[in-house]
Amino acid sequence: MSTLTFQGAVGEVTGSRYLIEVEGGERSYRILLECGLHQGGKEADTANAAPFGALAKRLDAVVISHGHLDHAGLLPKLVREGYGGLIHCTRGTRDLLDIMLEDAAFIMAKDVEWENKRRKRNDRPLLEPLYEMKDVERTLELCKSHGYGQPVQLPGGVTLVFRDAGHILGSGIVELTVPSGGQMKRLVFSGDLGNASSVLMKEPEKLYDADLVLMESTYGDRDHRPLDETLEEFAQVLEEAHASGGNVLIPAFAVGRTQEILYHLSVLYHEGRLRQQMVFLDSPMAIKVTELYHRARKSLDAEDLKVLNIAASGDTSRYLPILRMTRSVEESMAINRIHGGAIIIAGAGMCTGGRIVHHFRYNLEKSNTRLVIVGFQAAGTLGRQLVDGAERVRVLGQDLTVKAKVHTIGGFSAHAGQSQLIGWAGAFREQPRFYLVHGEPEAQKTLKTALADSGIEAEIPAHGDQIQL
Repeated sequence: MSTLTFQGAVGEVTGSRYLIEVEGGERSYRILLECGLHQGGKEADTANAAPFGALAKRLDAVVISHGHLDHAGLLPKLVREGYGGLIHCTRGTRDLLDIMLEDAAFIMAKDVEWENKRRKRNDRPLLEPLYEMKDVERTLELCKSHGYGQPVQLPGGVTLVFRDAGHILGSGIVELTVPSGGQMKRLVFSGDLGNASSVLMKEPEKLYDADLVLMESTYGDRDHRPLDETLEEFAQVLEEAHASGGNVLIPAFAVGRTQEILYHLSVLYHEGRLRQQMVFLDSPMAIKVTELYHRARKSLDAEDLKVLNIAASGDTSRYLPILRMTRSVEESMAINRIHGGAIIIAGAGMCTGGRIVHHFRYNLEKSNTRLVIVGFQAAGTLGRQLVDGAERVRVLGQDLTVKAKVHTIGGFSAHAGQSQLIGWAGAFREQPRFYLVHGEPEAQKTLKTALADSGIEAEIPAHGDQIQL
């Protein structure tokens, strides 16, 4: 019998990884589904540093659902440790990985350089990065991209098909047909399912046949607020910030969320409801991704693009004239000479590093600052501390008193809410075995109960659990 082992994103949202071992005639085959980075605190760092061991050289194929680092961020480490086979993904994911992995390697190198200076002073052992730019380059060479709905033959007689997950550019639901016990078993991995209310992305495809389903459960414990209410709340926060003379800080998830926020700022601008005169996109990676979205606009929702009137040209100056893209460090530093009245969208989305933390140093201790959280904040991150109401936080070695007003606007989430997850799961004709992944324990327990109320039984696996297909 073929088996699946849960190696990551079980009992947590990040670190996606599942090992499929396919029974064969003369030998078995190994396919790795996802190779994600763990995010959030020292435990995540320890998990990321753990070697792949013999697995790296014994794998026959790797499949990636989409380009977010918690799903693909350890690929260069896998290659560094000896993997040399193909990495299968969609075309949009391949384009995003080019940006995401290079940025991750760059930030990693800077962080290790800074930490090693401190270690040298204290006569402590020096660190090495998880991977370097040369590992990223090799990883990208191994990527093979496919279109949605296109059957792909993998080693061991496995067939792969990507379906549109509606989450970010190129995001896929992974459908694998795997030989097991003399039969062909259909395994479906939801990847990250999109929020049908989100702009720019198409709705997630529904599938109807499967034997086993791995389903994300990030927001399994709640539904998002309706989009119209979310937009009104967002507009009100911006209005209050303008009236107080303070800056608005928005931690940027570079892929998907940033482009959605820019879309809504554009709509408010053209409606005459955006009082601020400066919007800064202060994230080199988010800038590159935004430009990629423009180039790939034929893959986006055509009706949403009509609202922006950019379907033909993709000219950013037309949809948000007050947008300034700050690529250099000097341009970023100059923003903090502005005493108020700006909207600053800066990485990283969970406030774990990047330029947003530098803006925190200048703005968190001001009562007229508004911090707008628009995405999931994993346990152990600085963003989660702020959402949970921390009165003091440590930023770049400095203790800061949080006087800024923190607003969590969950309706912008690019993940499906509880009702959407149940609706997607309910589309399968013959009830498959469901396993809930990519969720914190309480969210998973709540979703399991809600699914049961709808007649769908689901299990919550633990790390290292192995099941037969």
